[in-house]
Amino acid sequence: MTPLELTLGDVLRRATEHLGRSSETARLDAELLLAHALGRERIELYTDFDRPLNGSELDAYRVLVARRARHEPVAYILGEWGFRRLTLAVDARALIPRPETEIVVERALARLHGLDAPRLLDVGAGTGAIALAIADEHPGVEVTAIDVSVDALALARENAAHTGIPVTLLEHDVRDGLPAGPWDLVVSNPPYVEPGELGTLMPDVRDYEPHLALVGAGLTEAVARGAAATVASGGWLVLEVGDGQAAATAALLEGLGYDDVRSTPDLAGRDRVVEGRRA
Repeated sequence: MTPLELTLGDVLRRATEHLGRSSETARLDAELLLAHALGRERIELYTDFDRPLNGSELDAYRVLVARRARHEPVAYILGEWGFRRLTLAVDARALIPRPETEIVVERALARLHGLDAPRLLDVGAGTGAIALAIADEHPGVEVTAIDVSVDALALARENAAHTGIPVTLLEHDVRDGLPAGPWDLVVSNPPYVEPGELGTLMPDVRDYEPHLALVGAGLTEAVARGAAATVASGGWLVLEVGDGQAAATAALLEGLGYDDVRSTPDLAGRDRVVEGRRA
């Protein structure tokens, strides 16, 4: 190896240092991007630390690292992201599926347990993550997902086609109420960032993810009211909420007549999912 050659380990260290100025997950980011640039699995990097990278490999990696240094989300750079058992296409048409939303799916699956052919409505399809994961993990469920964004719906349709999981995707604005049920379960990760809070978000989110899917004053209440009118007796509503919003959302559900209202924390201990049963 000549003095000018850089090994895989060298570029990982340099990229981690560079990204550390703008990312709290610099090492992970550097590894994911290098694996992508090399067309390899991330775990494979650790068996080849001393291999020199050629010029084209270095150039490709530098482009990816530069994009991440400008706060572009890693998921958008990679063009795909894992969610539960699925790998989904992701881009700026929809929010990136997050670990806390996997808890929403867990709670929805718990409420569907024991039902042979339940009808489920997902409000805010986005990438299709919630709808597709539930359909994948609860055989026999009939899933309909709605979104006001035609771009997000197009992405969700791509993911449905790629995974081969059958779901119905419809353009619909929750402010007009919900599609007629009865639904056994309504699940939603609605836009819950208040308009005045947009400027406080991390640039990765604020500058790249679609504001239509982030900001939505009153949309959580709109979903709750719509579900109250369309969920079958004994059916459930499962909602993802923002940090600090769980108590107010639980009170809203109780005021609308939901029973057995409860909150579930995310991995950081913040109450993230609120659910209630329609009496």
